Formats: sequence, C-alpha cells, structure tokens
Amino acid sequence: MSYPIGTPGTAWGETEKQQWLTAQQIKRSYQQEVVSELQSMPAHFEVIQYGALPYDAARYPLFILKSHPWHAELPTVLVTGGVHGYETSGVHGALAFARLAAGEYLSHFNLLVAPCLSPWGYETINRWNPMAVDPNRSFYPNSPAPEAALLMNTVQALGVSIYAHFDLHETTDTDNSEFRPALAARDGTVHDNWNIPDGFYVVDDSVNPQPAFQAAVIQAVEKVTHIAPADENGEIIGSPLEQKGVINYAKARLGLCGGFSQANYVTTTEVYPDSASATPQNCIDAQVAAIRGGLDYLLNL
Repeated sequence: MSYPIGTPGTAWGETEKQQWLTAQQIKRSYQQEVVSELQSMPAHFEVIQYGALPYDAARYPLFILKSHPWHAELPTVLVTGGVHGYETSGVHGALAFARLAAGEYLSHFNLLVAPCLSPWGYETINRWNPMAVDPNRSFYPNSPAPEAALLMNTVQALGVSIYAHFDLHETTDTDNSEFRPALAARDGTVHDNWNIPDGFYVVDDSVNPQPAFQAAVIQAVEKVTHIAPADENGEIIGSPLEQKGVINYAKARLGLCGGFSQANYVTTTEVYPDSASATPQNCIDAQVAAIRGGLDYLLNL
C-alpha cells in the first residue's frame, strides 16, 4: 500500500517529515472538548498543570488529576489517556472515570488521571506528534517525545510507586488505512495489513503477566460491549491470544506508556470505535468499565 510522501524503501528525512506536518490540519478543539471538562471535576481531585507541549504552550497545556486528600499509606493507581491523540474514547473515558466513578475508590487508592497526553494529536486526529514521533513508543530515558517525557518526569517527581496502571487506547480502521502505511513510509519498510479486531481487547505485559487481573477487566467490559475474537491464526493484531480478549507485549522494551510506570498490574485497553454496533458513548463506557473491573479485582485480593 503506497503512501503519498517519500520514496518506497527509503526512510524519511527532514524534508519528508515537514511535508507530512504541512499536510496535517486542526479538526477539533482540545480546549473546548477536554480542558473545559476539567473545570467540572469533583472536589476530591486537584487539577494540576504539569507542563505544556513546546509546539504551542498556550494551546497545549497538560493536566493531571490528583486525588485529594492524598494518603501516603494507600497504593497509587495511574490512569492515562490520549497517548495517541486520535484515540478519542481513551481521553473521554479517563475524564468520565474521574468525574463519575473515581469517588467510589478513594478510600482504597490514591488516584492519578492524565486524560490527554497528546493534545496536538487530539486536535489533528493523529497517532504521532508534529515531529512524526509516536509518543507510545517513546517512554524511555531522554525520550524524543515531550508527551512522554513530561509525564514520566511528573510521576517520578511525585516519589510514589505505581501499584496499577490503566492505559486507555483504541484500535481503529484508520490504523490500516493511514497510520501503518505512514509508519512504513517513514521507516522505509514494508506495510503489513493486519486484521482489525472487531471488539474490545487488552494488552498485558509479557514480562510480568497478570492473567487474572486481565480476565477481570474483560469480564467487566463484556457487560458493556463485545470482546474481540482471535483471527484465523489465533492472533489479535499479530500477537497470539493468551486468553479471551488478551494479548501480551513487552511494554518497557517497546517504550510503551504501560511500561514506564513499572506497576505490578498494568493493562492497555483497546476499544474498537468503528464497529457497526459501537457508539462514541459505548466506547467511553467500555473504558470506564475496564478501570472499574480492574480496581474491583484489586480490592478483592
């Protein structure tokens, strides 16, 4: 599948990256759709600005919600959304959890919610940042992505261990129509068109798998939306199915957001918004159900 920028088989240089950037357009408003939501958060959350993206600091301030009061004796749970800005329900699922459900858990956990790590990507409906860097492959020291570096620095500065981490994502039809072809063009490689799974699934950490935790997430989400089946090879997006709706990745090695926190319990959710039976609200509800299912499991350990 060809891509309109670059020469097949040759990785992009700065000229091609600039061509790609020039082609991007603002399609929705981070300030109106995300930042405005922070003004109505319950009083048990502090809204803290932890930085701003250097592309346009005034337009793209970054916020994290910190539960208040903070209890040093409680385990800390991190929720991240919008690492890939185009994955809409990750952003609004994090906001909905904070607004509607988080209060039920504050006697058991400290909560940190970073609803939109990539606001430029949110506005342009993009997987990458303006430098054609994928933030969700950039969670490592001296990260080239400010979206990743600023969050890692913020969490480190808090001086707390993360007990559980919910990283909210989507798998969309545009992964095959736009983002994987763009990736192949950028890197001068061949694009493999993967089957897009029809339904919800999660990604566990292959270095520290927690199958019972993942199963609890799947069981909770199954009450809200359908779970993705494996393809004819027994895989989801090229990875073997470990159990219903669960695949494994080496998260830290791949530089994924779910790997930097070093939490014992980590899940990366993947909602399918392009399903014929999905709606935007259904996708948001699935994200909230995933968090609740995981937290309820941890409460019963």
